[in-house]
Amino acid sequence: MSSHWTASSIPDQRGRRVIITGANSGIGYETALALASCGAKVILACRSRSKAEEAQSRIFAAVPGASVEFRPLDLMSLASIRAFAEGFRTDCTRLDLLCNNAGIMMVPRQRTEDGFEAQIGTNHLGHFALTGLLLDRLLATEGSRVVNVSSLAHRRARIKFDDLNSRRSYSPMGAYGQSKLANLLFTVELERRLRATAATTLAAASHPGWTATNLQSNVRLFAALNPFFGQRCPMGALPTLYAATSPHVAGAGYYGPGGFGELRGLPKRVRMTRAAHDPGAAAQLWDVSEQLTGVRFDLPAPRPEP
Repeated sequence: MSSHWTASSIPDQRGRRVIITGANSGIGYETALALASCGAKVILACRSRSKAEEAQSRIFAAVPGASVEFRPLDLMSLASIRAFAEGFRTDCTRLDLLCNNAGIMMVPRQRTEDGFEAQIGTNHLGHFALTGLLLDRLLATEGSRVVNVSSLAHRRARIKFDDLNSRRSYSPMGAYGQSKLANLLFTVELERRLRATAATTLAAASHPGWTATNLQSNVRLFAALNPFFGQRCPMGALPTLYAATSPHVAGAGYYGPGGFGELRGLPKRVRMTRAAHDPGAAAQLWDVSEQLTGVRFDLPAPRPEP
């Protein structure tokens, strides 16, 4: 049960190797700090060296002897993602946890280095590519996990397969919601494909509710309301930490705050929308993501559901 689950409930993480994207601030930082505190070897996968090294220093100050390493990763660049994965695979034979946490929210229209709309490119396609490029290390590690961080914004979203990269029209909120729905469709389809093998790797997802982070800095109203309604980052990180470490996590499980409207509170299993469970949309998004990124997963496609 997760109703009274806190950071003190995290099992011993000694011997586990962890990658957390966007770990220099907010929920990613708190996730890194908590796992390092429990003995994990943590890699901060971040775009900004200065911010990551500052976060690393803060963790070292809080947890003397912590194993925390910075490796550069820009999710807006497939070349950077490939370089990160190649470096990791050269140095490491195991990966216990890949936490796809980094994200951007409701930004003005912009494109990634590879021409993707920035939010679908960063939040989904970048993490899709990273997961695929690290898949062999995950599959080689008994009991490994992939945790994708989604959002309440997925509830009103739809995937615009006819304009995935918002070339014809662009809405900051629409593009953000689409990317967060994509996170869940990816989680569900990845878990489905993992179960079609003998793999012990598990895919799950989380969301932080309303947590006051710098993610909302592009939305004036959210930034203004953060001090009144947003919970603190250590609380917002709990659903991710639960999904990453609890022995009770289910494949394709989705975890968020247990309070009113899932806005705040201790973690519990929560529901995805019907759209996030659509097997046709999940399979189509998978195929499109492989085509756009050029990254193919060495996993069998599951049989169609009856």
